[in-house]
Amino acid sequence: MSQIRIHSGLLIEPDGGKLVELFVDESQRDLKRKEALNLPKIKLTKIDVEWVHVLSEGWASPLKGFMRESEFLQTLHFNSIRLEDGSIVNMSVPIVLAIDDSQKNQIDGSSSVALVVDGNNPIAILSDIEIYKHNKEERIARTWGTTAPGLPYVDEAITHSGNWLIGGDLKVIEPVKYHDGLDSFRLSPSELRAEFTRRNADAVFAFQLRNPVHNGHALLMTDTRRRLLEMGYKNPVLLLHPLGGYTKEDDVPLHWRLKQHEKVLEDGVLDPETTVLSIFPSPMHYAGPTEVQWHAKARINAGANFYIVGRDPAGMSHPLEKRDLYDADHGKKVLSMAPGLERLNILPFKVAAYDKTKNGMAFFDPSRPQDFIFISGTKMRTLAKTKESPPDGFMCPGGWKVLVEYYDSLDQAENGGVSEPVPA
Repeated sequence: MSQIRIHSGLLIEPDGGKLVELFVDESQRDLKRKEALNLPKIKLTKIDVEWVHVLSEGWASPLKGFMRESEFLQTLHFNSIRLEDGSIVNMSVPIVLAIDDSQKNQIDGSSSVALVVDGNNPIAILSDIEIYKHNKEERIARTWGTTAPGLPYVDEAITHSGNWLIGGDLKVIEPVKYHDGLDSFRLSPSELRAEFTRRNADAVFAFQLRNPVHNGHALLMTDTRRRLLEMGYKNPVLLLHPLGGYTKEDDVPLHWRLKQHEKVLEDGVLDPETTVLSIFPSPMHYAGPTEVQWHAKARINAGANFYIVGRDPAGMSHPLEKRDLYDADHGKKVLSMAPGLERLNILPFKVAAYDKTKNGMAFFDPSRPQDFIFISGTKMRTLAKTKESPPDGFMCPGGWKVLVEYYDSLDQAENGGVSEPVPA
């Protein structure tokens, strides 16, 4: 935690100086719906809707909509965007909307298009549009550092998408809702900032994850708060912020993860008074050091001035070879150097493992390696699937029960039973 920038007590400013929320005024919604019905229409995929959500709430501030070509190129080649005043903001993943040849022809010179779901239901208008070539190979190579087949987001959102990208100014007719029982957890950056202010937070430290929380994670988060208190902060607040957009098929689904996280809070492993549990609506790329910059940048816009970065953040196994796709340490190194993230304090993940001498999770001590057991995600999943208990102190009992229930539901589904969704 060298060169820490002590904050005055006010929350960190969003990128560009203010949150760029892209909602139509409530009084204008009906008028905009009628306008949208007379425009050329682009049908959105599920991931497209997630990006509309991200843009509309200001997570990608100061973007005003889907990227035009100049923003797209800066993102691909510089991982940042230069603003009109000459300042730089970080932007490492393209936030773009693809269209095919027939959609491009239907637009036929129109300066605006309607973005629709469920048939012709318009959710947004994209205006002052620009259409440009979607060079998929360049986009994939620069975002992932490889064009190897089998990259989950590429297969899901890019390979079969159109050969053109359309950018423009976005106006969202009303806030995006999913009606899945979790919308109350989807706090926008402005709502999070209001909550941090209500709690009198003088520092906000964010922890992103897409997996269940074990006691090693909790140790890291509670130790981070302890260190911030030692530095002079009076009330550091944790933003426990699981990713809630697209994830690959073998990741634990969002509603199960939220239920597990709630148990961690209920069991007192994390303090509910100093923890805000919320969903980050972005889709997951699994693009390693490139994507982790996006994860960090978005949390600045939500008010976080500290960001905990783990081993191989946003990484995955190589799709063809038996190795990690990215170097495990590159994510934290890149974050410490990334243009546009200078205002954010990066907290490298300290390695925790099960300490047999303490019957609990502890930070790894290399002077006595024989005392520690590393329980990998694969091992954890195997134990949960077979309904075996992990060592006492690895995960709170309530949280572990949720994980066992999830894998039990998968077995039921595979055996012809009905796997009921579990509300969080």
